[in-house]
Amino acid sequence: MIKVLSRAPNHALAHLVLGAVLIFTKRAARDMAECERALALDRNSADAHGIIGFAKYFMGRGAETEAHVNEALRLSPRDLRAFRWLLYVGFAKIQLGADAEAVDWLRRSIEANRNLPLTHFALAAALGVLGALDEARDAAKAGLALEPQFTIRRLRGIHSA
Repeated sequence: MIKVLSRAPNHALAHLVLGAVLIFTKRAARDMAECERALALDRNSADAHGIIGFAKYFMGRGAETEAHVNEALRLSPRDLRAFRWLLYVGFAKIQLGADAEAVDWLRRSIEANRNLPLTHFALAAALGVLGALDEARDAAKAGLALEPQFTIRRLRGIHSA
């Protein structure tokens, strides 16, 4: 990506991809700058809004996630990646202690794509906090059916900064 950006510094998608790589290598603050640059170059980038929302969740600023995801959904309402954006808001709502809202967003994500195990596990967590233990168990079972090797330890390793 760096090579592409050195040759084409105004390539919005290259900035966005670099930003996404940075967030998953625990450099969310730098990711934000790359994604904001992508958004400045292409104001209609639904993906940029979605990834910025996710970066804000990672940075502990989950209250700002929903607005970015709503903008992504407005720009691309039938996007095949929308399930991820919905998941990001679900994570942010859990981070904020708004577990009932998290359940709504996570269920929407599952409706959009039932094949992402992490969504089922996040739903199980939110339902468990709300005391809906039977539903939480069902959600966890659905996640384990998709990813039988899932562990909390591995999840913590991914999400710790």
